[in-house]
Amino acid sequence: MALKIENLYKSFQDINLFQDFDIEFQENTISCILGPSGCGKTTLLNMISNTTKADSGKFSGFNDKIISYIFQEPRLLPWKTAKENIAFVLQDLYSKEEKDLIAAKYIRLVELENFADYYPSKLSGGMKQRVAIARAFSFPSNLILMDEPLKALDLKLKLNLIKAFRQIWQTDKRTVIFVTHDIDEALLLGNDIYVFSKAPVKIKEKFTINNKIRTLNNPEIIELKNKIWDVME
Repeated sequence: MALKIENLYKSFQDINLFQDFDIEFQENTISCILGPSGCGKTTLLNMISNTTKADSGKFSGFNDKIISYIFQEPRLLPWKTAKENIAFVLQDLYSKEEKDLIAAKYIRLVELENFADYYPSKLSGGMKQRVAIARAFSFPSNLILMDEPLKALDLKLKLNLIKAFRQIWQTDKRTVIFVTHDIDEALLLGNDIYVFSKAPVKIKEKFTINNKIRTLNNPEIIELKNKIWDVME
């Protein structure tokens, strides 16, 4: 099954971001969107989540989706612990015992069980973002939107978070649409990679990664990175 967007139009003031634009995302895979700043990547996520309205277009397969959103910043509640931040999004869905079990499960999956009772002010930037990832997966969503959540992190933290994300996704597969400007992030995370042009957006090329060995020094990944660079230039 695929989620489809067809004949999409969206303008802001005098800027035409999308004109007769089509794209589809396979379910239960991680689709990465690469493209230059200002081309409409975040706007596309906002239209999918219905926080921004399209001027026109057909969205197929999205209506019944429950959406989680992972932003550039963690957006944790400072007065709640890591575990409580996860349980908070489940408050109207489960009993207290169930919420505690679910929160503990996802804290463990992102390897933060020793920090479950820490408040955000006591967590590093990478830890906070891991809590945000755990929170998104703990919610019973079937579509996760990610808007450059690794952008502000150094390389080591970024690699650790990517590892944590793929581990949790392998355990609990969801449909993920991940926006980034970083080729390495897309190569390490994505099943499909879409390269966007400048606005008005066209898909310059789509790449599919079948290789399960996700390391940046893998020869196949290096070759694919060079191809993506060529397309993006």
